[in-house]
Amino acid sequence: MSVDEFTHEMNKRFPESKLSKPMVSRYENNVHKPQRFSLVQEIAEFYGVTTDFLMGRTDDKYEKLDNLIPYKKIPLLGTIAAGIPILAQENIEGYEYIPESMNVDFCLRVKGDSMINARIIDGDIVFIRQQSDVDHGEIAAVLVDGENATLKRVYKGTNTVTLHAENPNYPDQVFTKRDMRQVTIIGKAVRFSSEVR
Repeated sequence: MSVDEFTHEMNKRFPESKLSKPMVSRYENNVHKPQRFSLVQEIAEFYGVTTDFLMGRTDDKYEKLDNLIPYKKIPLLGTIAAGIPILAQENIEGYEYIPESMNVDFCLRVKGDSMINARIIDGDIVFIRQQSDVDHGEIAAVLVDGENATLKRVYKGTNTVTLHAENPNYPDQVFTKRDMRQVTIIGKAVRFSSEVR
């Protein structure tokens, strides 16, 4: 990851960090050290390691996590485009650490307000179990027309599939048997996490 990419991604995830490229370069070259410990915590969280590892106090990246509960690392996906396998490197924005017992394969960061009545809002992370079908009325990550993944409630009719937004400002998207090839279910939404706002 370049300094540009790191600075951009850090400021996107932790807007209060207010990192600049020159500042990151100075940290990287050991010219300056972060003045705020909270910044060290944010960088450690960004990379999924402990602050002790980041500061060179231990060689064990996940020491503190190991003492709590078994965990696993799953990819946080950004844009998902046609022709690229879902979990391809091009789609991966970062990683989330979750309990090993959670039966999920990847997560998506929500963009927009189409699912607000399901309490899922812009910026939330939704955890997805990869599967090609869901039951009537379940929320799923769906690829439409080979474009970006969208999160919608799926309703199945006799010859139709309806993608329903949990916001009355967005109309249903109804697909008939003829145009069903435009819709690909990539997984079921199992849970989500939301920051305190």
